[in-house]
Amino acid sequence: MLSLEKFTIGVGDRFAHQAKAQLQACINLAADGVEVVPVWNKSNREHTFIGSSPQSVRDAADAAVQALGWRKPYHVDADHIRLDTVDRFLDASDFFTIDVADGIGAECPEKSVFRFVQRHPELIGEHRIAGLSEPFEAGEAEVTRIAEKYMRAAKDAGAIFRHISKAKGKRGFIAEVSMDETDAPQTPPELLVILALLADEKVRLQTIAPKFTGRFNKGVDYVGDLAQFEREFNDDLGILQHAIALYGLPKNLKLSVHSGSDKFSLYPIIRRALQRTGAGVHLKTAGTTWLEELIGLAEAGGEGLALVKDIYSTALDHVDELCAPYSAVIDINRAALPGAAITARWSGAQFASAMRHIPGHPEFNPSVRQLLHVSFKLAAKKGGAYTGLLKANEAIVAKNVTENLYARHLRTLFVG
Repeated sequence: MLSLEKFTIGVGDRFAHQAKAQLQACINLAADGVEVVPVWNKSNREHTFIGSSPQSVRDAADAAVQALGWRKPYHVDADHIRLDTVDRFLDASDFFTIDVADGIGAECPEKSVFRFVQRHPELIGEHRIAGLSEPFEAGEAEVTRIAEKYMRAAKDAGAIFRHISKAKGKRGFIAEVSMDETDAPQTPPELLVILALLADEKVRLQTIAPKFTGRFNKGVDYVGDLAQFEREFNDDLGILQHAIALYGLPKNLKLSVHSGSDKFSLYPIIRRALQRTGAGVHLKTAGTTWLEELIGLAEAGGEGLALVKDIYSTALDHVDELCAPYSAVIDINRAALPGAAITARWSGAQFASAMRHIPGHPEFNPSVRQLLHVSFKLAAKKGGAYTGLLKANEAIVAKNVTENLYARHLRTLFVG
C-alpha cells in the first residue's frame, strides 16, 4: 500500500497546461518550511466534457516534476470514480477517490444489517472520545438506522477497492472514500459507524471526505456557521483517531475537504485544528486553475481578452445548461451578472478584478466568477484556439496560477 503524506493539496488542471505553475506553488511553500504534496485530480465527468484522458493528467504531472526538479512525492487522483468508470484510470492513477454517494440510503438486506450490529457491540452505549465537543449516546436502534443508511455505500466502496487492488497488485495505491455529495452532514455516531462498515469491508482508506454543514460553493468562500464547522471538523478528527485504534485502520487516515478552493474563512479553523492535534489534511481544489487562466488571458489583453469576453457572453446565453450539473454547489445571483454589452467595454484589468477572488475588493463579482467556473466546456469547444492562447501567454497565466495557489490557498492554510 502506498502511504499518503501528511499534508496534501488536490489540484485540478482542466486543460493540462498549468502543472508546472501549480507545482511551483508547492515549491514556494517548501521554502517557507512546510511540505505539501500535490495530487493532480480530474474526474471522469471532466474528462468527458474536455475530451481528455486520464493519461494526460499523469503526463502533465510527470513533465512538471521533471522540469522543476521536484524530488518529493506526488500523486495523480482518479477523482470521484465508481465501479463503472474506474478501469480507464487504473494505469495512470495511484490515488483513487471512491465515490459512494449513490449508495447512501440504498436498501440493504436486513440480515446483513443485523449481523453488523451484533458484530459491533462497542458501537452501542455512551461514547466519551478524546477531541469530541461532547459525549454522545447511541442505542441499538440508532446504530441499526445508521448501518441501514450507509451499508450499501460501504459495500460499494469495498467492491471498488478490491477491484483496484486486483488490478494494481504490488504497485499499490491510495484510497479516499467520498461521502460529501449528500444532503446532510454526518454526525459523530454516523462517521464512527461508517468507519466500522468500511473496516469490515477491508477498505484501507487513507482519507475520507465527509459532508460538513454549510455551503461549499465552487470557487467562492464558505457560507455557513463557522463555529459549527469548527465543532464538526474537530469532532471528525476525534472520531478518526478513535476508529484507527478500534478497527486497525491506516494510522495516517485523515480528513479530506472537498470543494476546498477559496474557503478562506475556514483555513484558520483548519490550521488551528491541525496544530492542536498534529493531524494531516487533504484539501481538494478544483476549477480555480481554469479561472486563473481566464484572469491571465484577460490581463494579457488583445486576443486573450477578446476570448474571455466571448466565453462570458456565450455563458450568459446558456446559463441554465451550464449551471444544471452544478446546481448544488453554486449560488449565482443572475441580477448581479453584467450584460455582454457592458463587459464588452471592460478593460482586461476590470475583467480580471471581477473574476479574481479577493474578498472585499470593490470590483470582485462572485456571480461572474461562479458562472465562469462552470463554463469550461465553452473553452474546450474552442480547442486549439484556447490552448494556443494559453501557450502564447504562458508567463502571465502561470504567474496568476502560482500566486493564487501559493498566496491565497497554501500559505493561508498552512502558514497563516
